[in-house]
Amino acid sequence: MYIRCTTTRTKATGETYKTFRLVESERIDGKVKQRTLLNLGRFFDVPKSQWKSLSSRIDQLLTAQTDWLTIDLEESLETRAQYYATQIITSRSTTLDDSVHFETVDIGSLELVRPRRVGVEQIALHAVRQLTLDDKLKSLGFNQHQLAASLGTIIARMACPASELATHGWLQTTSGLGELIDYDFEDMGLDRLYQVSDQLWKHREAIETHLYQQERDLFSFSETITLYDLTNTFFEGEAKTNPAAQRGRSKEKRSDCPLVTLGLVLDGSGFPRKSQIFPGNASEPQTLQTILEGLEGRTGSTVILDAGIASEENIQYLH
Repeated sequence: MYIRCTTTRTKATGETYKTFRLVESERIDGKVKQRTLLNLGRFFDVPKSQWKSLSSRIDQLLTAQTDWLTIDLEESLETRAQYYATQIITSRSTTLDDSVHFETVDIGSLELVRPRRVGVEQIALHAVRQLTLDDKLKSLGFNQHQLAASLGTIIARMACPASELATHGWLQTTSGLGELIDYDFEDMGLDRLYQVSDQLWKHREAIETHLYQQERDLFSFSETITLYDLTNTFFEGEAKTNPAAQRGRSKEKRSDCPLVTLGLVLDGSGFPRKSQIFPGNASEPQTLQTILEGLEGRTGSTVILDAGIASEENIQYLH
């Protein structure tokens, strides 16, 4: 597609003048011919240096190419490109269907209704599929609704970490994750998120093992260093039905509340290998052997831990 300038002579006076047309080349019966798409008239005043950009932009608009390929034009030239493209579409549509018509819309009058975000969700969903986590959950017996709730819970922790209640609202009113996985979160009740959290916890060890193996294969790293540390968190209530909730030394200075201790093992690249919850009154040094035996630690590995866990007994155990 390109702009062509043609010199024309009037029949009455013989006077010459220039006219401008937007044309495209097409091959007919083995011969290349030019077809006029739009007559731009005698008074077309766009500088010749901008003809190529203008015609390329019109071609993009007509072929609906993606935004990241969009040619960046100054505002007045972009307006012309959109106007000319509309004229071409209108002429094409009229020959096919006389009921087709176009309206001019004031962009400033447009109002967003229920806008959704998809940026972090798209990246997180890509990571989930790279790690085949969705396939693993299906193999563990998760049905369509449980899988959607699981992805909603997991991706929400990455994009907007909060409680199940806040996650439920985020999935229904803010996130576009439902559109990405073709699931209507507006029809999902809050109880399903609580239930799927329990279900994920039930299969925690299988999920952790699967993820770590996928990460090892994806990044080709070796197991030579193990990083181990603990922290704890408290409950505002009494947590009477949770046997692990016990009084202990709180790292958040909330020893007045029942606690649970959280243990996490990372490899040298920072990828989680294993997690475990201990009672809030557990002795931190005594948790090391439980964790490492669960990992089936290899001889020759280097274990890094802080002074609170590096008791003399643990050092001898590591040796």
